[in-house]
Amino acid sequence: MELGIKYRGKIATTEDVAFINKLIFDHPNDSRRQLSQKLCEAWNWVQPNGAFRDMVARGFMLELHRAGYIKLPPKKRHPNNPFKNRKQPALMEIDRSPIAATLNSIRPLELRQVRRTDSEKLFSSLINQYHYLRYCQPVGEHLKYIVFKDQKPVACLAWSSAARHIGARDRFIGWDTAARKKNIALMAYNTRFLILPWVRIPHLASHILGRMAKILSNDWQRLYHHPVYYLETFVDKQRFKGTCYKAANWIYLGDTTGRGKNDQTKKPNRSIKAVLGYPLTKDFRKYLTGRAG
Repeated sequence: MELGIKYRGKIATTEDVAFINKLIFDHPNDSRRQLSQKLCEAWNWVQPNGAFRDMVARGFMLELHRAGYIKLPPKKRHPNNPFKNRKQPALMEIDRSPIAATLNSIRPLELRQVRRTDSEKLFSSLINQYHYLRYCQPVGEHLKYIVFKDQKPVACLAWSSAARHIGARDRFIGWDTAARKKNIALMAYNTRFLILPWVRIPHLASHILGRMAKILSNDWQRLYHHPVYYLETFVDKQRFKGTCYKAANWIYLGDTTGRGKNDQTKKPNRSIKAVLGYPLTKDFRKYLTGRAG
């Protein structure tokens, strides 16, 4: 029986509570972390690369604990929360001399994936200084790119796990709830796109998006052991027109509702954003919906 508790798409049931309570009873000396790892192993809560979804399991158990359905052991330690206490990216100085050129004259450009490399700090610094949303550490699967011309940065892009539910996108794909939950990891969300302010190159942004569409899935495969078949982004309509995405053949699917994922008011509480998508393969629906044909 469902209990009315939902965490990261998982709806708690009385069977779940009984299983977790037995897990706690059978391992009375285990810490919360050890219990969450055992739950991941028992329920096969693993990422495509084989790592446990430890934080998801721990968060799910904490929701049940707070609701009084289970009783977790006391915290044995209070580790530093790297997301809550994260320092601002260090300021890194680079050559900011203006670049004004045609696209043909500055080719070739290098699109370098910098996550888990020595250049990741440079990416964070540039985004934090020059993107209007500043830097925010992604959660879950994500990749970061710097576009270089002769070792000089000209642009940055960040990609992360896709939003769990977007009405316009979900209608376009045509998947049901079960398929969406199962296959949402096969999409990537463009969270940041920055052309550095001293760069003036017509058509550069759409050119970069076209290049990204050719390499992103393989890069995702190398790091996370699965491809992506579809890209998405959201454009704040009060600030931008999304011209570069449209020039790169991204598809306008509609608008967001202006409500957050945990909204209870049914009223807009943030800016309306245009929903744009880009299928990476003609048969993307087959992979996302799980239906052949």
